[in-house]
Amino acid sequence: MLTDEDAYSVLRSRDGRFDGRFFVAVVTTGVFCRPSCPAALPKRENVRFYPSSAAALEAGFRSCKRCRPDTAPGSPEWNVRADVVGRAMQLIADGLVDREGVAGLAARLGYSERQLHRQLTADLGAGPQALARAQRAATARTLLESTDLPASEIAFAAGFPSIRQFNDTVRKVYGTTPTALRGTPAAGRPPGAVRLRLAYRPPLDLPALFSCLAARAIPGLEDATAHHYRRSLALPHGLGVVTLRPASTYVSCELHLEDLKDLAAAARRCRRLLDLDADPRDIADHLARDPLLAGVVARAPGRRVPGHVDAAEMAIRAILNEETPAGRSRLAHLVRTYGTPLPDPPAGQVTHAFPRMEALASSGAPPPVTSLARALTSGTLRLGPEADRDQIERELLALPGMEAEAVARIRMRALGDPDVFLPTDPAVREGLRGLGLTAEDADRWRPWRSYAMQHLSTPWPPS
Repeated sequence: MLTDEDAYSVLRSRDGRFDGRFFVAVVTTGVFCRPSCPAALPKRENVRFYPSSAAALEAGFRSCKRCRPDTAPGSPEWNVRADVVGRAMQLIADGLVDREGVAGLAARLGYSERQLHRQLTADLGAGPQALARAQRAATARTLLESTDLPASEIAFAAGFPSIRQFNDTVRKVYGTTPTALRGTPAAGRPPGAVRLRLAYRPPLDLPALFSCLAARAIPGLEDATAHHYRRSLALPHGLGVVTLRPASTYVSCELHLEDLKDLAAAARRCRRLLDLDADPRDIADHLARDPLLAGVVARAPGRRVPGHVDAAEMAIRAILNEETPAGRSRLAHLVRTYGTPLPDPPAGQVTHAFPRMEALASSGAPPPVTSLARALTSGTLRLGPEADRDQIERELLALPGMEAEAVARIRMRALGDPDVFLPTDPAVREGLRGLGLTAEDADRWRPWRSYAMQHLSTPWPPS
């Protein structure tokens, strides 16, 4: 959190990079905004700053109707920060509090509810229930504006325990009723589809990111080109299919879900897949301090580190080496043989969801795959957002047949570590050689070595 004076300077500059990092509340209007809000600049004495939207809501402010702070990108702090607060934020964003309550969240993190509440309140100005409530309100608004579902169904789909709490929260957050928030669904929307706009901090090299995903796409599971990405999703309450496309200032996200209670989790996983909460300019500024790397970074602004929609799936992909045709062939066989067929597959090549770990644990897959699946199924290993990266790395390396490079890829893409470096990767090795660099030079790029690898790798071919 910046000092209040620095935050007010950001507010004067309308710097969109700080959207989601903190929120600005104006006592004379009772409204809170993102820093880039185009409304008239309030006087300094009338402004309050909060580290989260939930904190502003708890203080009695309502969401600005103009800049819609509830749709701001997430804080990039969680990309680096891997302490209990950072892990808790990721679990809350994935909808865990709605599914398992605060007790379940605390248990996942190994803390008491009181300890967890104290830490979240100290860092974010709000406890887990308030943070989850703010997310429910944002989900409800999305459903009200993009579907024609009855408000009663939307209330429970968004995670509210009662219609009364749904109505009260919407009035508190948005200063209006659910009926007044109801939009007219866009013409041409496919039946049952929910369309979202996924915000990000520019620049974003989405064609390169889509090309990366297309080059590693698994038939039956994914359908991808340099201009779109479609895949199945295995979510807490059911299956789904997502289609992602570039738009002018956002990523277009179209979701078909078996259960709308999975909306928040699906949106969060798509953001994680595309690394949309990163701040590419901060990362580029750091990497460009190395004069030998600066030119490469400048030629490819907005590079992101591809993430995942399911950490366990990503781990299996790393073990079988999705980087190679042979590895992708093995993964396609797993999907065909053990994957869950979609009951109503969309047009295209997406027909299955990735196999459940229970199916892989008793399959004829290679030993590292079955040993990982058994560990995940038994609960002796967890790869969710609650995972401690260092501990998980040690536990993975202890599994039979597990290779260090696969573990490093799991750490980078499944656990979201921004500071992984793979000097043995052929593309990275070639990139280093072309710039006259060695693996030892990578220490200068901490804590963003995962991003440096994206710049060093051979440019991804169009699909």
